[in-house]
Amino acid sequence: MSFIEVKNVTKKFDDTTVLEDISLNIEEGEVLGILGKSGSGKSVLLNMLRGIMDYAPDEGDIIFNVAYCPEFDYIDAPSKVGETYKDGYKFEAKEINLYKCSKKEFAAVKRRISIMLQRTFALYEEETVLQNIMRAFENQRDEDNINKAIKLLKMTKMEHRITHIARDLSGGEKQRIVLARQLAKNPMLFLADEPTGTLDPKTAQLIHDALLDGVKEKHITMVINSHWPEVIQDLSDRVIWLDEGKIKDEGTPEDIVPEFVKEIPQVIKHEEVEIGEPIIKMEDLKKYYFSVSRGVVKSVDGVTLTINEGEIASIVGLSGAGKTTLSKLIAGLIEPSEGDIEVRIGDDWVDMSKKGLANRGRATKHIGLLHQDFSLYPYKTILGNLTDGINLDLPPEFAKMKSIHVLTAVGFTEEEAASLLEKYPDQMSGGEKHRVAIAQVLIKEPTIVILDEPTGTMDPITRRQVTESILNAREELDQTFVIISHDMDFVLECCDTAALMRDGKLLDHGKPEKIVEELTSQERTKMLKNAEY
Repeated sequence: MSFIEVKNVTKKFDDTTVLEDISLNIEEGEVLGILGKSGSGKSVLLNMLRGIMDYAPDEGDIIFNVAYCPEFDYIDAPSKVGETYKDGYKFEAKEINLYKCSKKEFAAVKRRISIMLQRTFALYEEETVLQNIMRAFENQRDEDNINKAIKLLKMTKMEHRITHIARDLSGGEKQRIVLARQLAKNPMLFLADEPTGTLDPKTAQLIHDALLDGVKEKHITMVINSHWPEVIQDLSDRVIWLDEGKIKDEGTPEDIVPEFVKEIPQVIKHEEVEIGEPIIKMEDLKKYYFSVSRGVVKSVDGVTLTINEGEIASIVGLSGAGKTTLSKLIAGLIEPSEGDIEVRIGDDWVDMSKKGLANRGRATKHIGLLHQDFSLYPYKTILGNLTDGINLDLPPEFAKMKSIHVLTAVGFTEEEAASLLEKYPDQMSGGEKHRVAIAQVLIKEPTIVILDEPTGTMDPITRRQVTESILNAREELDQTFVIISHDMDFVLECCDTAALMRDGKLLDHGKPEKIVEELTSQERTKMLKNAEY
């Protein structure tokens, strides 16, 4: 008898089927990988296993075969049946149909499930790293909890941050603390929803290693979904491939992953585009901040750079290099401390260091910016997000036509785009939301488009679609792109030039292939996956 049985499960949202007749068994101690592109139903299945009522099956059953100690209302994995829990009371075998059981049984199962969610850092922001871990032990009174917490921090390579306040951690560090907290709960089932989707390669490897040590090596049952084949390859014992809500294939990682990779499209060769005259000019540009703890912080320190019209330019470097600050200077969101920055609008050069409608206000309406931490309006439909959400006053039919056009530009088919218009953001996958956010920038038809880490949550298939959309937009709309990224593989695939930043300074500028040669070993490890380089 399997630990978890998924029997003929179907789930719909607003008459759209997101899972269709799914059946599978999960064995105790097994790591099941769920592979699929964005929107295939991976996260829906994971939330269903987690016991989220909004994801309850419309048809079918989720059955847990567990060891149950009724005297203490405590549940464990089925191998514990017959063993003594405490005070001489033993575990007995029990079948629990998760969405058709009593509230008491439902709560008992949910207490023994931990989950890591993509882009969600559920931490106590004002408490230290150690305090965050200790809170996870609140229902496990044990004098040795402090040592367990320190051991978990060592396993996630976070012992050097033990006294730091959670809000001061980077995104990758927060993700590792979330992992340590979830493991501290001593789960019988561990769910991981795109645990490395927004991380650089080095931090992602730390998460992989921690999942191997803290979950797989301890024989905790784990279900992990990812659109990255290498994640599934590294961690899974068995893989199911979801496609449009159905199980397309099932088997070992060695059998399934190569077949999935074959479906990742290659970038279509585009004609050479003639690059125009300069459109952005920076000369000895500086942006300094003052911090009580760190003194003067030189975020941008003497950058001289020219970007030409029609170019897909990139600004690359590790976190803290000054990339995002430079993009805000280009967009006119902040003023430089010193130096010059100008943007050409038509035949006129606009000084972006000067305030007012006659100065940088004249240029900002021609510049589109997608922030790394983008968000969509949760209570507006996708049509609303694309039009009235950004103050585009268009006749209804024209608004729909333009929205469909821009959604197809970021990789949706016309049929998919039309079906998305009346949906809300929480009905979409992370990758789909990211593409809609890019469409929200493109629909305003800006002359200059700035994208901050545009590939952060994207699966390989969506990433190729976004590469295509950027190349197409450049050709069809004569747009100039400035891409901020630590994803050097994407830059090599998409960009004409790359500017390498380190500690606020511009180190080198040229073809992406040339810049790869200038990367330090640390930068290569964190920014580059392609073995050819």
